[in-house]
Amino acid sequence: MTLSFHWFLPTYGDSRGLVAGGHGTFMSGDRPASLRYLNQIGAAAEDNGFEAVLTPTGAWCEDAWLTTAMMVETTETLKFLVALRPGLTSPTLAAQMAGTFQRHSRGRLLLNVVTGGEPHEQQAYGDFLDKTQRYARTGEFLHVVRELWRSHEPITFEGEHIHVREALLSNRPDPIPPVFFGGSSAPAGPVAARYADTYLTWGEPLLAVSRKLEWIRRLAVDEGRVLDYGLRIHVISRDTSEEAWAEADRLLQGIDPADVERVQASLARSESEGQRRMSELHGGSTDRLEIAPNLWAGVGLVRGGAGTALVGSHAEVAERLLEYAKLGITQFILSGYPHLEEAYWFGEGVLPILERKGVWKHPSRQAVPPAAIPFAASSSS
Repeated sequence: MTLSFHWFLPTYGDSRGLVAGGHGTFMSGDRPASLRYLNQIGAAAEDNGFEAVLTPTGAWCEDAWLTTAMMVETTETLKFLVALRPGLTSPTLAAQMAGTFQRHSRGRLLLNVVTGGEPHEQQAYGDFLDKTQRYARTGEFLHVVRELWRSHEPITFEGEHIHVREALLSNRPDPIPPVFFGGSSAPAGPVAARYADTYLTWGEPLLAVSRKLEWIRRLAVDEGRVLDYGLRIHVISRDTSEEAWAEADRLLQGIDPADVERVQASLARSESEGQRRMSELHGGSTDRLEIAPNLWAGVGLVRGGAGTALVGSHAEVAERLLEYAKLGITQFILSGYPHLEEAYWFGEGVLPILERKGVWKHPSRQAVPPAAIPFAASSSS
């Protein structure tokens, strides 16, 4: 078993506290999302051994394609997991953009397909389909995109939502970018099973994650496919468990109750089943936020989307990640506040433990001898 770890680009801004908003709700951090700052995060991710950085999509953040394209020349091996929304651009143009990105980045593009769960935000972009129709369109979109990536002959497709005639790429992407896809509702499953390379889920207790993965596995078997599985979650990792929980408490104390009310009211409009599941974990309350060992739901009080964090010592966080890995998770997309500093806390604290266990290796350097690994003494306790 070899695990891959990815980091996150906060293209709405960053902060030493939790940044409120997202998923259709305005958000901004104390540290503006300048290209200079995002490049610092990219360098930290690359140095610490993260394979890629996830870049979000939405009206509440900077454009993912443009931002990551500007970062290609400031990095060497780091890949970019670019979020895109089917329906906001044609599949032919999206397939062409992917090919261009792959050539200029020398193969460092991954794609995160986001169907969209907030109707008011979709409508702001001119998209008035309902949820079931959006997933149907996503399936058609991915069908056309994948055909264009493979075909040497023109493609004509007449679907319910997507129509292209004699479409052909002069330069297909090489390699074809892996497609990451998440969705917890009934219409999402068949699309993931048929078109995704990696199915993503947010951080829930182990039993809930296990049931969701089994659901997708069954659907994938029906399609004659085998998928990879990924987890999107935050991390607060420190030398000791006490230090980590003190940091979580500091973040909690810094939350403005008005922000909780504002964000939860906005997220209540969401049609996302995944968002509903995240919101249920905390119920809008600051009581009982440790919902499973080392799994903290405090982030979701003010942030849409991924709302849980693994909190604990480096050894504890490593152990919890391995528990998810035993369920079949091999791709971990992580983040923390602030993203620059937390990349080092995790990269210097947790990844060496996983390296010693033989389940991870730095993608661009030789293995570090055990005696040279930081935190070796504390992580073994």
